[in-house]
Amino acid sequence: MADPSSYRPKPGQIPDSPGVYRFRDEHRRVIYVGKAKSLRQRLASYFQDITNLHPRTATMVTTAASVEWTVVSTEVEALQLEYSWIKEFDPRFNVKYRDDKSYPYLAVTMNEEFPRVQVMRGQKKKGVRYFGPYGHAWAIRDTVDLLLRVFPVRTCSAGVFKNAERTGRPCLLGYIGKCAAPCVERVTREEHRELAEDFCDFMTGRTNTYIRRVERQMADAAEDMEYEKAARLRDDVGALKKAMEKSAVVLADATDADLIALAEDELEAAVQIFHVRGGRVRGQRGWVTDKVEAVTSGDLVEHALQQLYGEESGDSVPKEVLVPALPEPVEPVQEWLTERRGSNVSLRIPQRGDKKALMETVARNAQQSLVLHKTKRASDLTTRSRALEEIAEALDLDSAPLRIECYDISHLQGDDVVASMVVFEDGLARKSEYRRFQIKGFEGQDDVRSMHEVLTRRFRRYLSDKQQTGEWDPEEAAGTAGTEADGAADGTANGPANGSANGSANGEVSALTEEDGRPKRFAYPPQLVVVDGGQPQVAAAQRALDELGIDDIAVCGLAKRLEEVWVPGDDDPVILPRTSEGLYLLQRVRDEAHRFAITYQRTKRAKRFKAGPLDAVPGLGDARKQTLIKHFGSVKRLRSATIDQICEVPGIGRKTAESIVAALAGAVPAGPAVNTATGEIIEDEEPAGAGASSDGEESVSAGTSEERRGQEP
Repeated sequence: MADPSSYRPKPGQIPDSPGVYRFRDEHRRVIYVGKAKSLRQRLASYFQDITNLHPRTATMVTTAASVEWTVVSTEVEALQLEYSWIKEFDPRFNVKYRDDKSYPYLAVTMNEEFPRVQVMRGQKKKGVRYFGPYGHAWAIRDTVDLLLRVFPVRTCSAGVFKNAERTGRPCLLGYIGKCAAPCVERVTREEHRELAEDFCDFMTGRTNTYIRRVERQMADAAEDMEYEKAARLRDDVGALKKAMEKSAVVLADATDADLIALAEDELEAAVQIFHVRGGRVRGQRGWVTDKVEAVTSGDLVEHALQQLYGEESGDSVPKEVLVPALPEPVEPVQEWLTERRGSNVSLRIPQRGDKKALMETVARNAQQSLVLHKTKRASDLTTRSRALEEIAEALDLDSAPLRIECYDISHLQGDDVVASMVVFEDGLARKSEYRRFQIKGFEGQDDVRSMHEVLTRRFRRYLSDKQQTGEWDPEEAAGTAGTEADGAADGTANGPANGSANGSANGEVSALTEEDGRPKRFAYPPQLVVVDGGQPQVAAAQRALDELGIDDIAVCGLAKRLEEVWVPGDDDPVILPRTSEGLYLLQRVRDEAHRFAITYQRTKRAKRFKAGPLDAVPGLGDARKQTLIKHFGSVKRLRSATIDQICEVPGIGRKTAESIVAALAGAVPAGPAVNTATGEIIEDEEPAGAGASSDGEESVSAGTSEERRGQEP
């Protein structure tokens, strides 16, 4: 790894003007291309203290061995040059969107003597009108088949066309009326080109004009008693309307716009684009990219715009581009789009109305695209096998870790400290094996101590199961003296996400009995334990295993800062390649543990905030709480009721009524509501079932039975 100070330009050497810069590695390969309004300010930001840089930026500057730049006159020129260099050099640290597939377009070859309608993929050609892209080629063929009744444009290949010219006989489409047959001179060259232009006009959104024209021709034919012609024109109108139904109106006023939405996590980002022409969605496409550089949502949008319009011009660039975030600065990008189109282009974020609603739909598609991409990558057996082999090789394991357990700690400023355990078997999540823990062995925030407690409890249960089956002798195991010393911590474990609570002394969900034919909760040990964190968390996890005498389970930690893999006892981390499937699997495991932990922590926090005075009444469930509130109308009226009045409620006995009165008497009553404008005290009753309010009144809601047991909702 190179020291950035070794190739830092001398002070005053970098010009203070717009330009594009390139970082090269020791082999002179371009690894990053960027643009800047001020080259001096931008490049200076790369050569500050490396600890202040974003982890991915730090990796880039330590990989590079030199930097060079090119001065341009405007920011727009910088944008164009940056796009050209990214296409030319394909730098590894630049965002590069990769197509899920090569999207097909409906193309009309207006550059030919007799224009042809066909499906096209790949690079766009000059003089060809494109519509789309479409998700599938069959969608194009269905649309074309409907429109050829009204616009019988040539669809045959050059070979078929020349053969028809030579023989003087048209192809089948010419015989059935779906081609005007210019090959045998049924129409002139000019008439056929006019048909192709009408076809293009219809596809660009000018639909009502042609439908009204055909309906008028149908009415004229009916008046002249040409009923066969009128029937054919009626079928043409039906075909046009059916083709229009395939792309419903989503925006009024025949709007031409592209809508771009993003879905991203810390590792990858997905972009989805809806192409709206004439108010109708005419095409959809999407990409996924690895976030190999420190980028914001605005940066991702800028890269997407370069990808979309870098080689487009004219009407291919719409009048309006709607995005979830604006590039910074936005003016050069907007000016560049205007130059590509040849007229003004509006680049903005939709705030309200139909466009905002459609943007939400595009965003949902982007999120689904990202999930699908991750699912495909994770579900591939060959990829998973390679990932497990890479992990085994990197950590020097005897065999591939077929079962991986990952642990994470979550809290909010030291409150509601919880932990999660997720399980991956053969590279896939095993959600039935997930577990959650409450940290109650101590108060406050201490991730290292929490990690030690969780690992101790989890593997003590594993050893207990082995001892019952005679597979483990505690007298022979090292570190068993600490088992009783840590016993107090056993009262804090929660059960599995799909289990049920019991009254065991350690507060955990009871193990499934052997008679069920199912394994006990902690019966299976992992080959690898992964913790979310660096050296301190890894050391705590290894210490927990050592104290229990377990020496056949590997431990590692994944630090989020630079995605470094830490192993116990090593001062330096294991660095896996950014494209490594093994690193990708470890990241997925770590992110899943983080998601599971923070979901549980938020559930506990929400339950604590929503707790009401009736929650302290033993044996009073949700149904009877709702019955009480419905009977009295509010907690305020219930608080003022006598024991005999509460006993009148169906299902409430005297003992329960006494507990309710005691609980409400111990709760702080709500203060009177005050009109802040007049100072008048408002005597209105509080609404039934109201949650916690500013005057201190608390909700009586206790949540579901699963939440009361501390289970996953």
